[in-house]
This record gives sequence, C-alpha cells and structure tokens, in this order.
Amino acid sequence: MSREDTERGGGVKSRGNNSNSYLSSTSTYPIEDTEAHYRTSWLVPMFVVANVAVFIVVMCINNCPKHLHRRLEGKCVARFLGRFSFEPLKDNPLFGPSSATLERLGALDWTKVVDKHQGWRLITCIWLHAGIIHLLANMLSLVFIGIRLEQQFGFVRIGVVYLLSGFGGSVLSSLFIRNNISVGASGALFGLLGAMLSELITNWSIYTNKAAALLTLLVIIGINLAIGILPHVDNFAHIGGFLSGFLLGFVLLPRPQYGWLERRNVPSGVGVKSKYRAHQYALWLVSVILLIVG
Repeated sequence: MSREDTERGGGVKSRGNNSNSYLSSTSTYPIEDTEAHYRTSWLVPMFVVANVAVFIVVMCINNCPKHLHRRLEGKCVARFLGRFSFEPLKDNPLFGPSSATLERLGALDWTKVVDKHQGWRLITCIWLHAGIIHLLANMLSLVFIGIRLEQQFGFVRIGVVYLLSGFGGSVLSSLFIRNNISVGASGALFGLLGAMLSELITNWSIYTNKAAALLTLLVIIGINLAIGILPHVDNFAHIGGFLSGFLLGFVLLPRPQYGWLERRNVPSGVGVKSKYRAHQYALWLVSVILLIVG
C-alpha cells in the first residue's frame, strides 16, 4: 500500500463454555436470560451482512485494474474478478483495496479527524476492512461472540455496546496512531469481550463454574492483546474498545440476583429481595461516572 496501514486485527475468538445459567427453582422468577429463554439474534447477522456489503462496494470503487493501468506497475491479484480484483500483494497482503481507497471512503486518519474536522471517520472506519482475510477473521469472531450475547441480553444492549466500543476504540487509536490510517471492527469486537468480562464480574453469583469461566475469558483476551503486537495491527483500538465495553457491561448487562421476585408476584407482608446486589449498584454507578468523565 502507498501508506503503511494500521489494521485492526481480527484475532478475537469465541467466549468458550462458561456455563452461565441461573439456578432458579421456580417459574415465578422473572428471569429472561436463562438458557431456555434465549432471544432470536438478528442484529449481529445484520452487522455481518453490512460489513460484507461495504467490503464489496469498496472493492468495486477501488477498481484495481483501472488505477494500476494508469500507474503501469504491478499486477492485480485474482484478475478474473475484474474491477473487484485485489491490490498486488506487495501493497496489500490481506487481499483487499489500496490504502488510498480506504482513506477516501472513511478510514480513520488523525489528521483528517482533527485538522479537517471529519469526526465521522471515528464511526465509518469500523465498517471498513483492509482485505478479505481481515474481513473474514472479524466476521467469524463477531458471529461466535456476538450472537450468544445478543441471545442473552437482546439486540438493544448488545448493539449499544458494539457501536460505542467501536467508537471508543477509534478515539483511543486516533490519539496514538497519527501517521497511518486505521480500519476494522476489532475495537467493537474487543468491546464485546470487555462486556463479557464485566458481565461475569457483576453477575458472579449466578455462574456455576466461576474459575473456568474467568480463566477462559482471560486467556482469550490475553491471546488477542498479544496478537496486537504484530505489525499492522492496531492495539490501541483493541484497548480502547475493550475498556469501553468493560464499563458498558457493568451499566447494561447486570442481571437480577437469584431469588428476586417482582412485588406483584409476592403476597403482602412477605419480604422481597432487592433486584440487584449492592456491588452491582456500586459497579453501575462507578462505570457511569467513568464513561461520562472519559
């Protein structure tokens, strides 16, 4: 590529088996997030379709044969695809468009965000990918991570976590990466990982195998942060997305404590447990303050 891209790596994996289920013993508990009451996931599949569609449009606009013919250098990869063929591997080893095309269509560029007031790039960059390998890695990760979370918590909460985490990753990336462009959904994906960790912490009492759940998640997070050390991977987007998702998880993903009943389902005179534990309220408050201040 003409400018060395900083691509947000798509090395996130699935959350693994953490056996998260409520141990309710009566149907009067108004718990909607048990294994038996999973919601239908539609938003995450729509995100996947949108990312794939955007990549196709980007490749169409890139039109490798046309601009390479003008430059008289190199050969497009998979030339049988016509205008959808990929840039020469020496320019883009991930089988994708040129950095100039990505920059023109909304890649994160600190200079343009700050000097030219193009703040919209903080959002558009999370829908762009540097190549088909980059796209496939991120979309597979999104399917494995996002669908289960959406089934448990619904499309509104998971959609908010995904988008705000992507924005948070872009903000941190733009503060530290100033000489290269950055694209990819990895900041948003790390936000989902962060939300999974805070969800585990705030709903600690309902997990049947706490140590295994925590260890599995920490290993996944550690591996993906290590991947960020590799060249062309934007770890600042990973960290920014993870921190945003971690705080949002405390705000959006707490679940009622075991044994809580709605007051309308309880006879008069019978004591009722608080819907949430004290630590859940405390974590919620601290996270809201940090999100506002940050």
